Amino acid sequence: MKLINKSAFDGRPDCVLLDLDNTLYDYTLPHAAGQAAARDYAGSQLSIDADTFDTAFNVSRQELKHRLGATASSHSRLLYYQRTIERVGLATQPFAALQMEQAYWSAFLSEAVLFEDVLEFLDDLRIAGVPVVIVTDLTAQIQHRKLLYFGLHRYADWMVTSEEVKADKPAPEAFELALAKLGGIEGRIWMVGDNAERDVLGAREAVGALTLQKLHNGVAEGTGRCQPDATFTRFSDLRRFFASL
Repeated sequence: MKLINKSAFDGRPDCVLLDLDNTLYDYTLPHAAGQAAARDYAGSQLSIDADTFDTAFNVSRQELKHRLGATASSHSRLLYYQRTIERVGLATQPFAALQMEQAYWSAFLSEAVLFEDVLEFLDDLRIAGVPVVIVTDLTAQIQHRKLLYFGLHRYADWMVTSEEVKADKPAPEAFELALAKLGGIEGRIWMVGDNAERDVLGAREAVGALTLQKLHNGVAEGTGRCQPDATFTRFSDLRRFFASL
């Protein structure tokens, strides 16, 4: 655990805002498994070879993100696969697109594992009476499924997805809605997340949160305006720090 702005941590938080994807679990392996499952379906059911699928998928994903901007729907696997099928020269295939989406998320969840001590940290917060809000991008349905799959619904008091507000983080609306769901908070707000711009800068500018960045493979520590107040690599370290306060 590295305290960059040590003097700011003068007591326990009055609430914790918590990112989900790539903060509470490593996103890389589940995503690869999900994409492989969708690719296999496209090959076996639509005779789309792997290289053609990957090229069409990447172009489709960028096309949709450009068209939709930083919104929840810009993350939709259903839209990605619908457009992938169309880009290889087929008409819209509702059944195939839905099956590919289901294959993706089933394989994704089967490989997704919470980082060690995540639930224990959340239990520490629960015992201390510190409310928790999951603040996450993406559509509500799959994020609710993840909360149930991981058992996070037993620890997190509230959730805000970018589908509820007009834009993904770092837009301020998600952070503001999180505090509104709590009835307003006067005191210390912690934001725990992996992304330096979306989580760190977003929460600091929107609600004045103290920011704690989860670092692991593929995550770079924020610098400049995106520099967090603290960083950690293991939730066990975060537990010890919370206890010390």
